[in-house]
Amino acid sequence: MTDLLSKFDPLIQEREALLSTGVADPYAVVMEEVKSPTVAICNGRETILLGTYNYMGMTFDDDVLHAGKQALDDFGSGTTGSRVLNGTYQTHKECEDALKEFYAMDHAMVFSTGYQANLGMISALAGKGDYVIIDIDSHASIYDGCSMGNAEIVAFRHNDVEALEKRLRRLPEEAGKLVVLEGVYSMLGDVAPLKEMIALCKQYGAMTLIDEAHSMGFIGENGRGVAEAAGVIDDVDFILGTFSKSVGTVGGFCVSNHPKFEIMRLVCRPYIFTASLPPSVVATAATSIRKLMHAGNKRAHLWENSKRLHQGLRDMGYRLGTPEAQSGIIAVMVEDMLEGARLWQALLENGLYVNLARPPATPLGMTLLRCSLCAEHTSEQVTQILGMFEKAGKEVGVI
Repeated sequence: MTDLLSKFDPLIQEREALLSTGVADPYAVVMEEVKSPTVAICNGRETILLGTYNYMGMTFDDDVLHAGKQALDDFGSGTTGSRVLNGTYQTHKECEDALKEFYAMDHAMVFSTGYQANLGMISALAGKGDYVIIDIDSHASIYDGCSMGNAEIVAFRHNDVEALEKRLRRLPEEAGKLVVLEGVYSMLGDVAPLKEMIALCKQYGAMTLIDEAHSMGFIGENGRGVAEAAGVIDDVDFILGTFSKSVGTVGGFCVSNHPKFEIMRLVCRPYIFTASLPPSVVATAATSIRKLMHAGNKRAHLWENSKRLHQGLRDMGYRLGTPEAQSGIIAVMVEDMLEGARLWQALLENGLYVNLARPPATPLGMTLLRCSLCAEHTSEQVTQILGMFEKAGKEVGVI
């Protein structure tokens, strides 16, 4: 009998070799208690959280928590059904209304996760005979959405405007074309040159879908993402995002001004065939989204934190994923998985949690420690974080 798991043997061996060095499993951290958006108890120790994507720190907001508790009392623990059957409650409509107001767009559609939002939108929009043009560093959910829709996938070099134009120029003029881009790329924290790319898409007759998962709430004057900051939000066909980052809960969404958008509710399989989010979750999301409309001071503080941490790490001698702070993500690049794991563990033992990212999730086979800042990190915590990176880096020999 063929062992269907044998194809994972190289990964199993790599993991066993890493753990045999005495390094803790970086993918099995348990948070025994979460005290705030920035502090938790990990392995019995108070730990600063720098790897949670909780950019705007909404997970413990009093209004958000109250809305969730009230919805739990009013509507129960779950819907037990899909959005197209019994799974649309008043709370789901209110959440979509909040999204429409936040983005100033005509239509909004809430999915059960951000992954499913990409899976549903891309697979429904681009099918057999169509082309999906994507950045080679796109998130797994974007690749999976392309595969599910049977469209022809055309990838171009990361953030390369010229490479995008070459791909678009070669495609049949009459073919359906969807260009999928991310505002912020989650591994290195770099930003897409959307102004130039959206102009090219219009020139070549391609529709556009921008995934603003890592920029919604934080980047742009109103927190609408990189498309807003680049001044092209009105030229984008679809904006997609998640509730699991700045919004502080779970779920996904897509907003659009396209006049035919509502038909997507009847053609997106991940929307149709998945139970809808519990009413308490969408109630917290709606409350959080409405508060993010007026979070200019929090956005400014997060930018301060990001710029200060980036500069401090660079001054210590760390190699970073971007030349300057471009988002709430700062990627510390290391030589290999073992060095990365040792630095990750040294940081954890010093009271700091970050993400250890490895291939194939990372571009170009890199290993990196990914830091994601929060608007609730105090200036004092950023000072502590820098001290922890200096101490751990010297212990491991990275700096």
